[in-house]
Amino acid sequence: MIARTINTMPDFVDHIVVIDDASSDTTAVEARDAGDPRVVLIEHEVNTGVGGAVCDGHKEALRLGCDVSVVMAGDGQMDPEYLPALLAPICDGTAHFTKANRFYSRDSYRGMPKYRILGNVILSFMTKLASGYWHLFDPQNGYTAIHRAALERLNLDRVAKDYSFENDLLINLNILRIPACDVPIPAVYGSEVSTMRMHKVIPALIAQLTRGIGRRILFKYVVFSFSPIALLLLAGLSLIAFGGAASTWVLVHTLGPASASAGSVLLATMPILTGIHFLVGALMLDIQESPDRRAATAGIVGGH
Repeated sequence: MIARTINTMPDFVDHIVVIDDASSDTTAVEARDAGDPRVVLIEHEVNTGVGGAVCDGHKEALRLGCDVSVVMAGDGQMDPEYLPALLAPICDGTAHFTKANRFYSRDSYRGMPKYRILGNVILSFMTKLASGYWHLFDPQNGYTAIHRAALERLNLDRVAKDYSFENDLLINLNILRIPACDVPIPAVYGSEVSTMRMHKVIPALIAQLTRGIGRRILFKYVVFSFSPIALLLLAGLSLIAFGGAASTWVLVHTLGPASASAGSVLLATMPILTGIHFLVGALMLDIQESPDRRAATAGIVGGH
Protein backbone atom coordinates (compact mmCIF):
# COMPACT_ATOMS: atom_id res chain seq x y z
CA MET A 1 0.00 0.00 0.00
CA ILE A 2 2.95 2.36 0.55
CA ALA A 3 3.70 2.63 -3.19
CA ARG A 4 0.07 3.45 -3.94
CA THR A 5 0.11 6.11 -1.24
CA ILE A 6 3.30 7.66 -2.61
CA ASN A 7 1.91 7.73 -6.15
CA THR A 8 -1.13 9.75 -5.01
CA MET A 9 0.93 12.62 -3.55
CA PRO A 10 0.08 15.99 -5.17
CA ASP A 11 2.71 17.83 -7.22
CA PHE A 12 2.96 20.67 -4.68
CA VAL A 13 4.45 18.27 -2.11
CA ASP A 14 8.23 18.90 -2.12
CA HIS A 15 9.45 15.90 -0.10
CA ILE A 16 7.95 12.53 0.82
CA VAL A 17 9.62 11.12 3.93
CA VAL A 18 8.94 7.39 4.30
CA ILE A 19 9.69 5.82 7.69
CA ASP A 20 10.32 2.07 7.62
CA ASP A 21 9.96 1.41 11.35
CA ALA A 22 11.74 -1.96 11.30
CA SER A 23 8.82 -3.36 9.32
CA SER A 24 8.53 -7.11 8.80
CA ASP A 25 7.24 -6.59 5.24
CA THR A 26 8.80 -4.96 2.18
CA THR A 27 7.99 -1.33 2.99
CA ALA A 28 11.47 -0.03 2.12
CA VAL A 29 11.65 -1.98 -1.14
CA GLU A 30 8.19 -0.85 -2.23
CA ALA A 31 9.00 2.76 -1.38
CA ARG A 32 12.16 2.68 -3.50
CA ASP A 33 10.43 0.91 -6.37
CA ALA A 34 7.72 3.60 -6.46
CA GLY A 35 10.27 5.64 -8.43
CA ASP A 36 9.32 9.05 -7.02
CA PRO A 37 12.42 11.29 -6.78
CA ARG A 38 10.86 13.17 -3.83
CA VAL A 39 11.06 10.09 -1.59
CA VAL A 40 13.46 10.24 1.36
CA LEU A 41 13.64 6.81 3.00
CA ILE A 42 14.53 6.37 6.67
CA GLU A 43 14.98 2.78 7.86
CA HIS A 44 14.87 1.96 11.57
CA GLU A 45 16.84 -1.02 12.80
CA VAL A 46 14.63 -1.20 15.92
CA ASN A 47 10.89 -0.56 16.02
CA THR A 48 10.22 2.80 17.71
CA GLY A 49 6.41 2.81 17.65
CA VAL A 50 4.08 5.07 15.71
CA GLY A 51 5.14 8.12 17.73
CA GLY A 52 8.82 7.43 17.23
CA ALA A 53 8.35 7.06 13.49
CA VAL A 54 6.34 10.28 13.19
CA CYS A 55 8.82 12.26 15.30
CA ASP A 56 11.70 11.12 13.11
CA GLY A 57 9.70 12.20 10.07
CA HIS A 58 9.17 15.66 11.56
CA LYS A 59 12.89 15.96 12.37
CA GLU A 60 13.74 15.08 8.78
CA ALA A 61 11.23 17.65 7.51
CA LEU A 62 12.97 20.30 9.61
CA ARG A 63 16.35 19.22 8.25
CA LEU A 64 15.02 19.47 4.69
CA GLY A 65 13.86 23.03 5.36
CA CYS A 66 10.13 22.37 4.94
CA ASP A 67 7.71 25.13 5.99
CA VAL A 68 4.93 22.65 6.82
CA SER A 69 5.23 19.01 7.84
CA VAL A 70 2.22 16.74 7.15
CA VAL A 71 1.64 13.26 8.57
CA MET A 72 -0.09 10.71 6.37
CA ALA A 73 -0.48 6.99 7.04
CA GLY A 74 1.12 4.63 4.55
CA ASP A 75 -2.05 2.54 4.20
CA GLY A 76 -3.94 5.05 2.06
CA GLN A 77 -6.57 5.96 4.68
CA MET A 78 -5.74 9.67 4.43
CA ASP A 79 -7.01 11.11 1.15
CA PRO A 80 -4.46 13.51 -0.44
CA GLU A 81 -7.32 15.35 -2.16
CA TYR A 82 -8.10 16.95 1.22
CA LEU A 83 -4.50 18.06 1.79
CA PRO A 84 -5.19 21.65 0.57
CA ALA A 85 -8.03 21.92 3.09
CA LEU A 86 -5.68 20.74 5.85
CA LEU A 87 -3.05 23.29 4.83
CA ALA A 88 -5.39 26.25 4.33
CA PRO A 89 -5.68 27.33 8.02
CA ILE A 90 -1.89 27.29 8.31
CA CYS A 91 -1.37 29.23 5.08
CA ASP A 92 -3.86 31.95 5.99
CA GLY A 93 -2.48 32.32 9.53
CA THR A 94 -5.46 30.85 11.37
CA ALA A 95 -3.45 28.08 13.07
CA HIS A 96 -0.02 26.55 13.45
CA PHE A 97 -1.40 23.01 13.79
CA THR A 98 -4.32 21.41 11.96
CA LYS A 99 -5.90 17.99 12.35
CA ALA A 100 -8.44 16.00 10.39
CA ASN A 101 -11.79 15.29 12.05
CA ARG A 102 -13.74 12.29 10.73
CA PHE A 103 -16.81 12.91 12.90
CA TYR A 104 -18.18 16.16 11.54
CA SER A 105 -21.71 15.08 10.63
CA ARG A 106 -24.43 12.61 11.69
CA ASP A 107 -23.53 10.36 8.77
CA SER A 108 -19.94 10.04 10.04
CA TYR A 109 -21.10 7.45 12.60
CA ARG A 110 -23.09 5.39 10.12
CA GLY A 111 -22.14 1.71 10.29
CA MET A 112 -20.01 2.17 13.42
CA PRO A 113 -20.85 -0.07 16.41
CA LYS A 114 -22.42 1.76 19.34
CA TYR A 115 -19.61 0.79 21.70
CA ARG A 116 -17.09 2.44 19.35
CA ILE A 117 -19.20 5.59 19.16
CA LEU A 118 -19.34 5.70 22.97
CA GLY A 119 -15.61 5.01 23.16
CA ASN A 120 -14.80 7.83 20.73
CA VAL A 121 -16.95 10.30 22.67
CA ILE A 122 -15.41 9.35 26.04
CA LEU A 123 -11.86 9.35 24.66
CA SER A 124 -12.40 12.71 22.97
CA PHE A 125 -13.70 14.26 26.20
CA MET A 126 -10.77 12.87 28.18
CA THR A 127 -8.36 14.25 25.60
CA LYS A 128 -10.08 17.65 25.70
CA LEU A 129 -9.67 17.69 29.48
CA ALA A 130 -6.04 16.54 29.35
CA SER A 131 -4.89 18.61 26.38
CA GLY A 132 -6.88 21.82 26.91
CA TYR A 133 -7.95 21.91 23.25
CA TRP A 134 -11.66 21.98 24.04
CA HIS A 135 -12.63 22.85 20.47
CA LEU A 136 -10.94 19.76 18.92
CA PHE A 137 -12.48 16.31 18.40
CA ASP A 138 -11.36 12.91 17.05
CA PRO A 139 -8.00 12.97 18.89
CA GLN A 140 -6.79 9.63 17.45
CA ASN A 141 -6.80 11.01 13.91
CA GLY A 142 -3.18 11.16 12.76
CA TYR A 143 -3.79 13.16 9.57
CA THR A 144 -2.12 16.37 10.76
CA ALA A 145 -0.13 19.36 9.53
CA ILE A 146 2.18 21.55 11.61
CA HIS A 147 4.05 24.72 10.73
CA ARG A 148 7.80 24.88 11.13
CA ALA A 149 7.51 27.70 13.69
CA ALA A 150 5.56 25.38 16.02
CA LEU A 151 7.65 22.30 15.24
CA GLU A 152 10.87 24.07 16.18
CA ARG A 153 9.46 24.93 19.60
CA LEU A 154 8.31 21.37 20.25
CA ASN A 155 10.64 18.94 22.03
CA LEU A 156 9.89 15.83 19.97
CA ASP A 157 12.02 13.64 22.24
CA ARG A 158 9.53 14.23 25.08
CA VAL A 159 6.44 13.19 23.12
CA ALA A 160 5.05 9.67 23.69
CA LYS A 161 6.26 7.12 21.15
CA ASP A 162 3.41 4.58 21.36
CA TYR A 163 -0.26 4.71 20.28
CA SER A 164 -0.87 7.62 22.68
CA PHE A 165 1.34 9.82 20.47
CA GLU A 166 -1.52 11.91 19.01
CA ASN A 167 -2.98 12.61 22.47
CA ASP A 168 0.36 13.46 24.05
CA LEU A 169 1.26 15.67 21.09
CA LEU A 170 -1.85 17.78 21.73
CA ILE A 171 -0.88 18.13 25.40
CA ASN A 172 2.62 19.32 24.49
CA LEU A 173 1.29 21.74 21.87
CA ASN A 174 -1.20 23.22 24.33
CA ILE A 175 1.52 23.81 26.93
CA LEU A 176 3.25 25.91 24.26
CA ARG A 177 -0.08 27.63 23.43
CA ILE A 178 0.10 26.59 19.76
CA PRO A 179 -3.11 27.66 17.91
CA ALA A 180 -4.82 24.57 16.46
CA CYS A 181 -8.00 23.72 14.59
CA ASP A 182 -9.96 20.77 13.18
CA VAL A 183 -10.61 20.26 9.47
CA PRO A 184 -13.55 18.04 8.39
CA ILE A 185 -12.00 15.20 6.38
CA PRO A 186 -13.54 11.73 5.88
CA ALA A 187 -11.40 8.62 6.30
CA VAL A 188 -10.82 6.13 3.48
CA TYR A 189 -11.25 2.52 4.63
CA GLY A 190 -9.97 -0.29 2.46
CA SER A 191 -8.43 -3.73 2.94
CA GLU A 192 -5.88 -2.66 5.57
CA VAL A 193 -5.82 -4.60 8.85
CA SER A 194 -5.19 -2.86 12.17
CA THR A 195 -2.64 -4.42 14.53
CA MET A 196 -3.84 -2.35 17.50
CA ARG A 197 -4.79 -4.42 20.57
CA MET A 198 -7.46 -2.37 22.31
CA HIS A 199 -7.22 -4.22 25.65
CA LYS A 200 -3.61 -3.06 25.87
CA VAL A 201 -3.94 0.35 24.25
CA ILE A 202 -6.91 1.73 26.22
CA PRO A 203 -5.46 1.32 29.77
CA ALA A 204 -2.12 2.77 28.62
CA LEU A 205 -3.94 5.67 26.94
CA ILE A 206 -5.99 6.46 30.05
CA ALA A 207 -2.83 6.44 32.17
CA GLN A 208 -1.09 8.72 29.67
CA LEU A 209 -3.98 11.21 29.69
CA THR A 210 -4.11 11.22 33.50
CA ARG A 211 -0.41 12.04 33.71
CA GLY A 212 -0.80 14.52 30.86
CA ILE A 213 -3.40 16.71 32.55
CA GLY A 214 -1.22 17.04 35.65
CA ARG A 215 1.81 17.91 33.51
CA ARG A 216 -0.14 20.46 31.46
CA ILE A 217 -1.56 22.21 34.54
CA LEU A 218 1.87 22.27 36.21
CA PHE A 219 3.81 23.72 33.29
CA LYS A 220 1.17 25.92 31.67
CA TYR A 221 -0.47 27.42 34.75
CA VAL A 222 2.21 27.16 37.47
CA VAL A 223 5.77 27.01 36.09
CA PHE A 224 5.48 29.26 33.02
CA SER A 225 3.00 31.73 34.53
CA PHE A 226 1.13 31.27 37.80
CA SER A 227 -2.50 31.56 36.80
CA PRO A 228 -5.80 31.96 38.71
CA ILE A 229 -6.69 28.61 37.15
CA ALA A 230 -4.00 26.91 39.24
CA LEU A 231 -5.15 28.80 42.35
CA LEU A 232 -8.78 27.78 41.86
CA LEU A 233 -7.82 24.20 41.05
CA LEU A 234 -5.54 23.73 44.06
CA ALA A 235 -7.98 25.47 46.41
CA GLY A 236 -10.90 23.45 45.06
CA LEU A 237 -9.15 20.10 45.42
CA SER A 238 -7.97 21.01 48.93
CA LEU A 239 -11.45 22.04 50.04
CA ILE A 240 -13.03 18.89 48.60
CA ALA A 241 -10.41 16.75 50.36
CA PHE A 242 -11.01 18.58 53.66
CA GLY A 243 -14.80 18.34 53.23
CA GLY A 244 -14.53 14.64 52.44
CA ALA A 245 -12.49 13.99 55.57
CA ALA A 246 -14.88 16.08 57.69
CA SER A 247 -17.89 14.26 56.24
CA THR A 248 -16.36 10.90 57.12
CA TRP A 249 -15.64 12.09 60.68
CA VAL A 250 -19.21 13.37 61.11
CA LEU A 251 -20.72 10.13 59.77
CA VAL A 252 -18.57 7.96 62.03
CA HIS A 253 -19.42 9.98 65.16
CA THR A 254 -23.15 10.17 64.47
CA LEU A 255 -23.84 6.48 63.87
CA GLY A 256 -26.64 5.21 66.08
CA PRO A 257 -28.78 7.54 68.23
CA ALA A 258 -26.37 10.47 68.08
CA SER A 259 -27.15 13.31 65.66
CA ALA A 260 -24.84 15.86 64.01
CA SER A 261 -25.04 19.51 65.00
CA ALA A 262 -25.69 22.21 62.42
CA GLY A 263 -22.07 23.33 62.72
CA SER A 264 -20.77 19.81 62.00
CA VAL A 265 -22.96 19.50 58.92
CA LEU A 266 -21.75 22.87 57.61
CA LEU A 267 -18.14 21.93 58.31
CA ALA A 268 -18.61 18.81 56.19
CA THR A 269 -20.67 20.20 53.32
CA MET A 270 -19.53 23.79 52.76
CA PRO A 271 -15.90 22.95 51.81
CA ILE A 272 -17.14 20.36 49.30
CA LEU A 273 -19.65 22.76 47.71
CA THR A 274 -17.11 25.60 47.64
CA GLY A 275 -14.46 23.27 46.23
CA ILE A 276 -16.79 22.15 43.44
CA HIS A 277 -17.53 25.81 42.67
CA PHE A 278 -13.80 26.53 42.43
CA LEU A 279 -13.22 23.54 40.15
CA VAL A 280 -16.03 24.64 37.83
CA GLY A 281 -14.48 28.11 37.73
CA ALA A 282 -11.07 26.65 36.88
CA LEU A 283 -12.65 24.52 34.14
CA MET A 284 -14.41 27.53 32.60
CA LEU A 285 -11.18 29.56 32.57
CA ASP A 286 -9.30 26.63 31.05
CA ILE A 287 -11.87 26.39 28.25
CA GLN A 288 -11.45 30.10 27.57
CA GLU A 289 -7.68 29.61 27.45
CA SER A 290 -7.95 27.07 24.60
CA PRO A 291 -5.52 28.40 21.95
CA ASP A 292 -7.40 28.28 18.67
CA ARG A 293 -6.92 31.48 16.69
CA ARG A 294 -4.60 33.57 18.84
CA ALA A 295 -1.61 35.25 17.21
CA ALA A 296 -1.31 32.42 14.72
CA THR A 297 0.51 34.63 12.25
CA ALA A 298 3.46 35.15 14.57
CA GLY A 299 6.26 33.11 13.07
CA ILE A 300 4.48 32.49 9.77
CA VAL A 301 5.46 35.81 8.22
CA GLY A 302 7.62 35.05 5.21
CA GLY A 303 6.69 31.36 5.24
CA HIS A 304 4.63 29.37 2.74
